[in-house]
Amino acid sequence: MYNLILPLHSLVRWLVLASLLFAIYRSYYGWLGKKKYSRFEDKVRHTTATISHIQFVVGLWLYVVSPITTYFIHNFGTAVRMRDVRFFGMEHVTMMFIAITLITIGSSKAKRKAKDLEKFRTQAIWFSIGLLVILSSIPWAFSPLVHRPWFRGF
Repeated sequence: MYNLILPLHSLVRWLVLASLLFAIYRSYYGWLGKKKYSRFEDKVRHTTATISHIQFVVGLWLYVVSPITTYFIHNFGTAVRMRDVRFFGMEHVTMMFIAITLITIGSSKAKRKAKDLEKFRTQAIWFSIGLLVILSSIPWAFSPLVHRPWFRGF
């Protein structure tokens, strides 16, 4: 199971990043350009939040079956001093929970705004903050602290 979920989680991360970047681009473009918030914009907002939620569920599933997090949970006193184990057992999941919460709040608030510019502004700000949290918590291949490959094969 772990060998299937881990590459899936790695793959879906790129969908999350692409959809967030596109939604943020459309939000700033609409906000700064004083555009009309169309059905397309609403679909972008909804799709981005949905992809993010799917990734979070896959991540939670991975958390449950991962040998790294299992070790972290059962050996907390030792594991909390181990950078890689602590990152995946505590830091990554916490930061991603915060990011998904920010994206969800932003999506919900934007949907309920009455004016188009308010929708764009709200979505742009909340999604941008969520993206920053995500970018700070991904184990990038170039990270000196905790790193993983860009892509994992199935």
